Amino acid sequence: MKLNINNTFTSHLPADPIENNFVRQVPNACFSYVKPTSPKNPSLIHTSDELTDALGINKEDVSNEEFLNVFSGKTVYKNTKPYAMCYGGHQFGNWAGQLGDGRAINLFEISQNDTQWALQLKGAGKTPYSRNADGLAVLRSSIREYLCSEAMYHLGVATTRALSICLTGDVVLRDMLYDGQAAFEKGAIVCRVAPSFVRFGNFEILAAQGDVDTLKKLTDYTITNFYPEIDLNKGVDAYVEFYKSVMEKTLKMIIEWQRVGFVHGVMNTDNMSILGLTIDYGPYGWLENYDPNWTPNTTDAEKKRYRFGNQSHVALWNLVQLANALFPLIGDVKILEGILAIYQKKYAALHIEMMLNKLGINEYTEESSVVIKDLKHLLEDSEVDYTLFFRKLIDFAPESPQTFLDVLPQTSYSNNFALHAGKWSKWLELYAKILVQEQDSLRKLKMKKVNPKYVLRNYMAQLAIDAADKGDYSVLKELFELLKAPYHEQPDMQKWFALRPDWAKEKIGCSQLSCSS
Repeated sequence: MKLNINNTFTSHLPADPIENNFVRQVPNACFSYVKPTSPKNPSLIHTSDELTDALGINKEDVSNEEFLNVFSGKTVYKNTKPYAMCYGGHQFGNWAGQLGDGRAINLFEISQNDTQWALQLKGAGKTPYSRNADGLAVLRSSIREYLCSEAMYHLGVATTRALSICLTGDVVLRDMLYDGQAAFEKGAIVCRVAPSFVRFGNFEILAAQGDVDTLKKLTDYTITNFYPEIDLNKGVDAYVEFYKSVMEKTLKMIIEWQRVGFVHGVMNTDNMSILGLTIDYGPYGWLENYDPNWTPNTTDAEKKRYRFGNQSHVALWNLVQLANALFPLIGDVKILEGILAIYQKKYAALHIEMMLNKLGINEYTEESSVVIKDLKHLLEDSEVDYTLFFRKLIDFAPESPQTFLDVLPQTSYSNNFALHAGKWSKWLELYAKILVQEQDSLRKLKMKKVNPKYVLRNYMAQLAIDAADKGDYSVLKELFELLKAPYHEQPDMQKWFALRPDWAKEKIGCSQLSCSS
């Protein structure tokens, strides 16, 4: 296996001078060198053919022992030196101090076809940032991360990706619901891939330490390697442009989450990518019945900080924390406040645009405004499935709007749908009126491109997990292929285009999840 190694992060940024692997505070450094814990008996479960091609890995290499050993952490690839990043973060709105890669170890970076890729193992053992944890991961969370990374990519949402998933041959003790019922589970490792894994928290920790010199080095590195359109010679203006670009990428990511009905579940600042990528797939979920107050995270069940309808506000809050971190380089509060004000204005406009696209409406008018507003209330009140509704709406016939009343109950979890039929009837008439006025012959085609037919519902991931725990990876493989084409009809996969089954409503892993790995 021959890889085109090009390590930019460790070449340009200061390292922790201590190379012994023990938990500690790490000042004035961006990373610590650390080797993965060697797994007992690793075995490869699955790889992404698309990513192996993108990384310049030959298909025959995947079946070789070297591939398994490198991407399970058993051996270190020649002439490379793995490391864990140092970062801090605000968790659930509170400053948590130093966090860092507690269970992720970066292997190396690859340059391939004018693209830079960073590869890291999640679940590869203890690092200086593991605090009281073991740095390992289990099969269930690894399957969820592996499937979701690639599912989001094919949905068109900016995301980290996943190259491979391996069993370690070890068992890991986990208290899945934090209820004192710890149990041993199969250990696993996912190889995650992204242009960079730098987060808001990488900047926050340096600002908190008062290390402006390293903060400047990190910011200059990030701009040079990932925002090359920004001229560093502009001085302060370059940092302003950088912050504005991060704001815009973050905003776009949030809009895309809303478009497909995705809820991240843990939008802490250490889980916010500086490149606007969806990162760190823990207790995530997709909306089933439309509920803007839904969060998939048991830890967030009471305050619902990271609920679906609050994600745009949390992103703004997180951007404020990044502004605070970058303030030593910019030194002008009004400029930063101005960029945050742009976020709020742009979000409102982009959200409307996104909803119009989902509805197949071209013009934002008083009538279409009412359609959007009333629809959200109707979807929530009648417990309509977000994905099913918008996909079925593609076949809505504006010349006979009331026929859709027969379709709607098929998308609802409510036993009292009939109570809302009158309001739906009025909504359908107004919606039809707008479509008739616009006469857009491409409406259905455009709606198919923004309304996926298939998303990774939690019960689907759980089925893959349950089977894999018994050594059966057929469901995982089926879902992996399904989710590579989420906008296609795939008639042979129609069973996945359905309401969540009743058994999954309260089942652990299907309704809510914890942050446990």
